[in-house]
Amino acid sequence: MIIPNKNCSLCERLKNYRNKYKKLEPTWHNSPVESFGDIDSKILIVGLAPGLQGANKTGRPFTGDHAGNTLYPSLIKNKLAEGTYKEIYNDGLNLKNIRITNSVRCVPPKNKPTNSERINCRKFLRSEIQNMKNLKIILTLGLIAHEEVLKTFDLKIASNKFEHGKIHYINKTLLIFNSYHCSRYNINTKRLTLDMFNKIIKSISEKIVLL
Repeated sequence: MIIPNKNCSLCERLKNYRNKYKKLEPTWHNSPVESFGDIDSKILIVGLAPGLQGANKTGRPFTGDHAGNTLYPSLIKNKLAEGTYKEIYNDGLNLKNIRITNSVRCVPPKNKPTNSERINCRKFLRSEIQNMKNLKIILTLGLIAHEEVLKTFDLKIASNKFEHGKIHYINKTLLIFNSYHCSRYNINTKRLTLDMFNKIIKSISEKIVLL
């Protein structure tokens, strides 16, 4: 499987941003963030990119920021994870049949990767998906994650438009579920409520036993 090295220099802007925080916060991860969970899992959750004080700090996707406070408790509630989420890398949380990653592996300024940065990182997502031999469901959190997943399958975005709660049938055995990103902004503005998000996770937990 193709993964970025910890000093990846494919994107100059992202490398410079990481290096800035290596000086400001030398105890932080400040490198491309590896996926969390077993490669043999049936479910893959794809987010946008590491948060500055979340995964970029802790080194684990959705760990240490508001999005993780929504994602992990919902996974635990629906028996897709076990343990206690403590916003740290080594909290002992165990994912059950789930792998979590981001479409862009390095933290972008203002949480906004450029198109070229998305393209540079796409090969890592494509390689990951191809190596998940048991993959049945992909949950895309937000429009960019959805578009990047579609592009790894060379599918047209216009024919598979993002919509919260929608299920896209890639083939007979692979589905894409859409959800708004569980970011602080979406939760605070009520674009996404905890109940809305939990319904998505619950539907995935129920669907996966049938696939």
